[in-house]
Formats: sequence, structure tokens, C-alpha cells
Amino acid sequence: MMSKNNAHRVPTPTLERLATYLTTLSELAEQHVQTISSSDMERLTGINAAQFRKDLSYFGEFGRPGIGYDVEELRSRMARILKVERQQPVLLVGAGNLGSALAGYPGLRAQNFHIVAVFDNNYNKIGRLLWDLEIRDVGGISQVNDEFQARIGIIAVPSNAAQEVMTRLVDAGVKAILNFAPIPLKVPAGVVVRNVDFVQELTVLAFHLDEDIEMSRPIGQVESL
Repeated sequence: MMSKNNAHRVPTPTLERLATYLTTLSELAEQHVQTISSSDMERLTGINAAQFRKDLSYFGEFGRPGIGYDVEELRSRMARILKVERQQPVLLVGAGNLGSALAGYPGLRAQNFHIVAVFDNNYNKIGRLLWDLEIRDVGGISQVNDEFQARIGIIAVPSNAAQEVMTRLVDAGVKAILNFAPIPLKVPAGVVVRNVDFVQELTVLAFHLDEDIEMSRPIGQVESL
């Protein structure tokens, strides 16, 4: 197993690619594919074969020359590296439209992430069901997590509530947070945050649009079908 010191030296883009590899390997395992080469992985993921091999090199030796990689063995080792070889309980704060979509997203369980509790501060929602989970009072996060011992939290609340929610999650023992609120969070040492800003991502995409095509069409004009 890799030491904590070595783990801190792994670049974040490498970890992001590992998640892509794991998804691909899981799909191949379901199709009963037994072996795969780095060139096969390039074809399936769009990630250069040399990059794939370099990413794996952070974690030891994989595969055999002339044979390739055993799909199930590589999938299993990668799941252990990413700590998703077993179910990871997750706390979700925010029972609005986004929270509802996240709670019902089947891809989470497919990769061993299990939302075990959902919280909100709206008393009209507390006590109701969100999918198969009862919405709980956000003030009870610590008490609820005494049972689940979740170390991952998702914040899906407005920006003005995100910092307080982060504090509650950290006080409850959460060490890793996925933040959908459009605001940077101030977190204590030892807590990792990943920010997801849909508007920011759409703005970047808009920048890459073909300006000539966009500017040639008056605002509000819609092409007929």
C-alpha cells in the first residue's frame, strides 16, 4: 500500500484520470473482457497510452509485457488506490433540486458511494422523504454521523449557507467535501475540498463557441425546424 507521503506527491490530474480508468475497467469487467493494453485504454478513454502508463507508475508495477493488463486485477487495485473498493458513506446537505438529483443519481452507488443521510434547514422539508432517505435537520449532522461515520460530505446549498454547513460537516468528522455552492470555502488543515461551479464551466464553454456564427444571429432569433 502506498504511504501517505507518496500519496501527497500524486498530481490531482492523475487522480482524475484514475477515476476515468476505473469507470472504464468496471464497464469492461461487466462485459467479461479479461485483458487490455495501454493502446486499448487510449482508444476507450482518449487518454494517451504513455500517459496511462505514467499514471500507473505512481502506484507500482502493473501488467505484463506482451500480455497487457488483467482487467479485474487492475480494476481491483485501482479501486483500492482510490479507496472505493468498499462502500463509502456520504452525507448530503441540501434537499433542493440539485440535492434531489444527486441523491437519485445511480452512478454514485455504481462506484461505491452511498448517500446515507440528507439534511436541510427548511422545516417544510424536514421529515419528508427524498428518494428513500428521510430529510433531517441540518443541526443534527454530528449526532447522525455518530452512526454512519461518513468522511465525505456534499454541499448543495446556497452560497450564503455553505461556510456554516462546511463547519458542521467538519465538526461531524467529515474530511473530504464536494462543494457545489459557488463560493470558495475556508477549511481547516486536513480537510480536502473540491469545488464544482456549473456556471463557471458553462462560461468557459461559451468562450470556446464559434464567435462568427453566434454574432451573425440576432439575439432572440431561433432557427425554424
